[in-house]
Amino acid sequence: MEPLFSLSAWLAAPEVQAGITVFTFVATIVAFVMNKVRSDIVALCSMAALLLTGVISPKEALSGFSNSAVVIMIGLFVVGGAVFQTGLAKTISGRLLRLAGTSEKRLFFLVLLVTALVAAFVSNTGTVALLLPIVLAMSKTAGVNPSKLMMPLAFASSMGGVLTLIGTPPNLIVDGYLRDNGLPGFGFFDFTPIGLVCLAVGLVFLYPLCRFFLKKRGAADERPEREETLGGLLQAYHIGDCVFCLRPQEGHMPVEGRSVGELDIRHRYGVTVLEARRDGHTIFGSPEQHTVHSDTLLKGSETLYVLGRRERVEELARELHYTLVDDGGHGGADKLDFYEIGLAEVLITPGSALINRPLRAENFAERFDINVLAIKRGGRYLFEDIIDLKVKAGDMLLVHGAWQGIESMAKKRREWIVIGSPAETAEQVPLSHKAPLTAVIMVLMVLAMVFADYIGVPPVASVIVAGLLMVLTRCVRSVDAAYKMIGWESIVLIAAMMPMSTALTNTGISQWIAETIVTSLQSAGPYAVLAAVYLVTSLLSTFISNSATAILVAPIAWQAAVGLGGVSPEPFMMTAAVAASACFATPICTPPNAMVMNAGHYTFMDYVRVGLPLQIVMGIVAVLVIPLLFPF
Repeated sequence: MEPLFSLSAWLAAPEVQAGITVFTFVATIVAFVMNKVRSDIVALCSMAALLLTGVISPKEALSGFSNSAVVIMIGLFVVGGAVFQTGLAKTISGRLLRLAGTSEKRLFFLVLLVTALVAAFVSNTGTVALLLPIVLAMSKTAGVNPSKLMMPLAFASSMGGVLTLIGTPPNLIVDGYLRDNGLPGFGFFDFTPIGLVCLAVGLVFLYPLCRFFLKKRGAADERPEREETLGGLLQAYHIGDCVFCLRPQEGHMPVEGRSVGELDIRHRYGVTVLEARRDGHTIFGSPEQHTVHSDTLLKGSETLYVLGRRERVEELARELHYTLVDDGGHGGADKLDFYEIGLAEVLITPGSALINRPLRAENFAERFDINVLAIKRGGRYLFEDIIDLKVKAGDMLLVHGAWQGIESMAKKRREWIVIGSPAETAEQVPLSHKAPLTAVIMVLMVLAMVFADYIGVPPVASVIVAGLLMVLTRCVRSVDAAYKMIGWESIVLIAAMMPMSTALTNTGISQWIAETIVTSLQSAGPYAVLAAVYLVTSLLSTFISNSATAILVAPIAWQAAVGLGGVSPEPFMMTAAVAASACFATPICTPPNAMVMNAGHYTFMDYVRVGLPLQIVMGIVAVLVIPLLFPF
C-alpha cells in the first residue's frame, strides 16, 4: 500500500520546485541587501537549500566550482596580485599621474583614464586600493579637495572593468553562459568598444556632476602619516649612515673561495658583512641575495653590503680590492633591498635564558640565518663589537637576515618577542626586481587570450599558466602569499550562486520573467526588451554584488532573446554585463564605492546625486550603442 503522502514526491512537483526557487531567490536577495551575513555564506545557504529540496542535483550544485569563469578569476587574482606585489602597477600609475601637475581639471581626467586602464586588467577593488593613497597625495600636492577625485576614482574603476573580457566578473560570467549554451562567447577585446563609449560618457558627464554636487564636501583628513620603512629602522638605530656597498674591482679576486671567518673581517676591520648580492644571474638580471655568516664562502663577482665606520670600510675595501660605491659621503641604507632578506626588532624578555650570556654564544647565524646588527639599551645604541656583549633584560636587538629565519625566530616566544609580524612585513615589501618579468608574463597572457581562437589555447589555460608562472618565478613571494591574494569570498560567492541560475532555468522562472518582458514589450521592438533587461539588471546591482546580479540575470537575458525569435543573444548578454558593472547610485553597490566614502567624506545622498544621473545616462547610451556593435 502506497503512503498517502510522500515528501519526496511532493518536493518533486514542478509547482513546488518553482515555489521553493522563488522563495530562496527572494530570501537571498533580502539577505544580500540587509548585509548582516557575509555574502559567500548567503550564497552557500542558497545553494544548500536548493540542493536539499531537490531543485538541483549534487552535480549542478557543485558545477560552479568547476566553471571556467570561476577558474579564470582565481588565476587572475594571482596575476593581479603579482602586478601589485612587484610594484608594477604603482610605478606605472604613479608616473602617469605625475603628468597632471597642479591642474585640477587635468588631474581629474588623468585619474579617470589611469584608473580605467589599470582596472581593465586587474580587479576594480585592487585598483582603487592601489591608487587611493596615490591620488590622495596628488590632490594634497595640487591643492585639490580630495572629494573631487575619490568618487571619480571609484566610478572609473567600474568603467574600466568593461574594457576587456577579464576586467570584471560579470563579463566572464556572461561569456561563460554563452559558451555553456553552445555559442563561441566573447573575444578579449569585444567589450572594448562599448567600454570606451562608457568611459567617454563618464568623462563628459562626471566632471560637471562632481563640480556641481560636490562643491561643499569636507576635505579628507590631512594628518601626516608616518611610514615606518625598513630603511628607516636602520636610521632609528643611528646606523643608517654606516651601511655601505662594496663592488669587486676588475681583475682582482683575492676573496674568491675564502670564508668571512677566514678573512677575519669582523675583528680585523670592525665591519659586519650584511649580505652578498650577485646581479644578472637570474631572469631579467634580477639580483640574487643571500645572508653572510662566518662560514660563508665569498665569490669575487659578488657585491657586498657591509655595516661599519666609514674609515674602517675604506680600509677593508683597499686591502681586499673592493670599490666603495660613491654615496656622497654617507652610507647606503637606502640601497639595501629586502626581497629575500629583512630586518626586525627583537625584545629580550625578563625570563629569557639569554640574559647575562654573550650574543656569540647564541649562534643566531646558524640557528636562524640572521645577524644581530645593533642593540638598543637604556636609550643608547650599540653596534660596534656587540658580538661579545652580554645580553640584558629589556635589550632591543636589531636583527638582519632571511625572512624565513626571522619568522622562525618569532615563534620562539619564551626567550624574546619579535616586534610586529615578519610574514606580513615581508609581504608588504615590493618585489620590484621582478616587475619586468611580471610585465612580460601578463602581456603574454593577454596576447594568448586575444588570439585564443588562432593558437588553439583556451583562455582558462592561458590564465592558469600565467598564474603558475607568477608563483614559479617568484613574482609572488610564496605559494602561501599566492593563496592569500585570491579573494575567496568572491570566488565562493560566484560559484555558489551559479546553481541559483540553474534553478531559475530548470523551473522555468527565468523563461517566465523573460516571456513577461517580451510579451509586454514585443510590440515596441527588441530595443524596448533590451532596455528592460538593462533596467532589471541595474536595479538588482544597486543592492547586491555585480557578480551575483550577472549570474541571476544571464538566463533571463538569454530567454528574452530566445522569446523574441530569430534574435542574437549576444547584445542581451552584453547588456547584462554592462548594466551589472555600471552601477554608481549607492555606496554599497560596489566595493570601490564603499572604499572611497570616508576618504571623500561623502554621504549616501552624494552617491545618489552624482551616481544616479550618470547611471541613467550610461543605460540610455548602452541600450542605443550595443545593438550597433552587436546587431540583433
